[in-house]
Amino acid sequence: MEKVENSLIEPGSSVDLRETKMEVSKGFRQLQAQLEHIFLHKGISLLIVGFLLGRALILSHLTPFSLPFFASVYVMKRNHSPMALLGLVVGALTISISNGVYTFASIFIFLIVFRLFSRFHKDELKVLPHYVLAVSFLSKCTYTYIEQSFHFTLYDGLMTAVEAGLTFVLALIFMQSIPILAQTKRKRTFKTEEVISLIIMLASVLTGTIGWSLYDLSVEHILSRYLVLIFAFVGGATVGSTVGVVTGLIFSLANVTSFYQMSLLAFAGLLSGLLKEGKRFGAAIGLFIATVLIGMYGETNTPLSTNIYETCISILLLFLTPNRIVTKLAKHIPGTAEYTQEQQQYMKKIRDATVQRVEQFSSVFHALSTSFQQYDQLNVEEDEDRELDYFFSNITEKTCQTCFKKEQCWAKNFNQTYDLMKETMHDLEEGNGTVSHRVHMNLEKHCVRAKKVEDAILHELTLFQANQKLKKQIKESRKLVAEQLQGVSEVMGDFAKEIQRERENHQKQEEMILEALQDFGLEIDQVEIYNLEDGNVDIDIALSQYSGYGECEKIIAPMLSDILEETIVVQKQDFSSYPEGLGYVNFRSAKAFVVETGVAHAAKGGGFISGDSYSMIELGSRKYAVAISDGMGNGERAHYESNETLRLLQQILQSGIEEEVAIKSVNSVLALRTQEEVFSTLDLAIIDLQDASSKFLKIGSTPSFIKRGDKVLKIESGNLPMGVLQELDVDVVSQQLKAGDILIMMSDGIFEGPKFVENNEVWIKRKIRELETEDPQEIADLIMEEVIRTRSGLIEDDMTVVVTKIQHNTPKWAAIPVSKGKKLIS
Repeated sequence: MEKVENSLIEPGSSVDLRETKMEVSKGFRQLQAQLEHIFLHKGISLLIVGFLLGRALILSHLTPFSLPFFASVYVMKRNHSPMALLGLVVGALTISISNGVYTFASIFIFLIVFRLFSRFHKDELKVLPHYVLAVSFLSKCTYTYIEQSFHFTLYDGLMTAVEAGLTFVLALIFMQSIPILAQTKRKRTFKTEEVISLIIMLASVLTGTIGWSLYDLSVEHILSRYLVLIFAFVGGATVGSTVGVVTGLIFSLANVTSFYQMSLLAFAGLLSGLLKEGKRFGAAIGLFIATVLIGMYGETNTPLSTNIYETCISILLLFLTPNRIVTKLAKHIPGTAEYTQEQQQYMKKIRDATVQRVEQFSSVFHALSTSFQQYDQLNVEEDEDRELDYFFSNITEKTCQTCFKKEQCWAKNFNQTYDLMKETMHDLEEGNGTVSHRVHMNLEKHCVRAKKVEDAILHELTLFQANQKLKKQIKESRKLVAEQLQGVSEVMGDFAKEIQRERENHQKQEEMILEALQDFGLEIDQVEIYNLEDGNVDIDIALSQYSGYGECEKIIAPMLSDILEETIVVQKQDFSSYPEGLGYVNFRSAKAFVVETGVAHAAKGGGFISGDSYSMIELGSRKYAVAISDGMGNGERAHYESNETLRLLQQILQSGIEEEVAIKSVNSVLALRTQEEVFSTLDLAIIDLQDASSKFLKIGSTPSFIKRGDKVLKIESGNLPMGVLQELDVDVVSQQLKAGDILIMMSDGIFEGPKFVENNEVWIKRKIRELETEDPQEIADLIMEEVIRTRSGLIEDDMTVVVTKIQHNTPKWAAIPVSKGKKLIS
């Protein structure tokens, strides 16, 4: 009994209240879902809207709402059209029986005409307003003619034309509004025309309440003010005043005595929107003030107290409106914070989906690369032993299978027989087809068919070596593919990280920069900071005026340099061609180092086509590459090979793939592209413009030299040209350059060109050391001239020399000091 009592929860406890609250919340959500299902999926909402639109009038006797509303529902939501028809007819009957008959007749005629001519058009939405216009005009003319005892005046014709024109416009409006009313969830946001169409439709629906009253309080006034109040609270002053003007205009057309309502609703929408920062209470104060002012000074027959009571009920409806409905409405109205957040979430979702797909592709390439690498690493020793067993099995089949001593050799003395055959195979491999005397004598003592066994091993060895060579080539190709796939995987992974990295919020820094520039007297409209990383600053500034005297380069960039404590330069400028237009300027971090390049080249015999090619490649904002390629031989074919090498290299490097993988990829293409013996050398230098570090990758090329004051440093490597072997060992030589260094790269026509010179390297170094100029172009021309002079003016090979000078990037304008308080803290 005590256990049962202890297990009970006391009434009124926190657990009991929490469970009760959860049950109430769950029940409320279920009730709300059921109501949404009934009103939206079953078409009850269209029934109610149809009832009110069937009662709505313009100028006290025009009924232009029924036909376009039914036509829009029939075309867009055909399964709900019976509910709409029922609501329209019942609503029209509340005005008069003749009005109900006219509404039903006009809709019936529309259905007949639309079904008869539906086969002649493909897009029903485009022709719908025209059908509505024609049916409305014809049916109204007929109805008026019969109602007035077969009499028709000019005034009747004009009013009929006005009503037909209104039905045409309303058909266009309802076509935008019906999808909004008939959907439970809307994934995309409203367009501006859809919002306006929805407002017009809601105001038109409210005109159906004209004449309704509750204790002398007008229902139309209460609902119209509530409509304006809710839109002003959600969308602000612009949306609120727009809704007020539209609603008041439609009410004044329906009832001329309600003309003053347009002023009240427009003013209320403006005030409520301006005071929306005070939440619902602020919006309510705006409506209350507008009601009092218009009621006191406006010309109206309604007592002020009645207007206040109606406003109070509208305010009460606002406070009773659930936050969920307000938030949902705000997400669909452009300009609201909820709308902006919804758009950002949508863009973030798209970005995350893109990142996920890129990461998936990166994972796939990485998995493929790993698969290729693991395939070569697994069971290497077992594969070798298995191939050796297959090799001896073939020999045994041709020699020992019919021998009478087979049982003795392979069953009783297996290890000795196997070792002797293995030694014989190694001797034949190393001795170019001959067996040493010792191994031959041992084999004769053991085997009665020694000579036949040696011949069989020699024959099979040729096939075995060819097979091994083929497998090695496949293995090398597989390794190259693995490296290339891994390079692609890394590039795609880095790209995914760049996409996923969100823009940081630099609002404080933007305000500091804006204030500093404005204090200096510059008219700056906006400052946007995209990045503040050292060496990678990215800032956009919008100027309201631009004199054209270079203030961006001379004033703004130096001030930013002092604020950021880093050299900033103008990257891009875009100014409007018309007066008083904004100008947009992009400021970026300046490179710590700059390079200046000079080139001298000549073709063999003074021709026009050289087998040498050179290129200067910009690799992003940080790296600069210089490359020389020398094709085999001379002439057009050599030029094509060297030029193709540099073209492929440039495209692969600019994609972000690592240098070594890029060079191996180019080598693979050159080696596999043709069966002819074509190859080219590559001399590549990649310089980091932020710290002057450099990488030299030399493939069969001549040495390069660095002139640093009186010293000359040599950079060299000893691997083969590209295209000779599929597996290429890339030697990377790293070198830290300094400001003032001069890098000299040359083809073999320059390095091996001097005649009657015993040591070309010593001669080149001496000529470089004796140079008195530091201009890259002059150095290139002088070296070319010295080499040609040693040949008595003859050019016996293609010659190319590229000279690059590295120096500090000195800004054109000095930094302008800014007050210490303006220093930027990132």
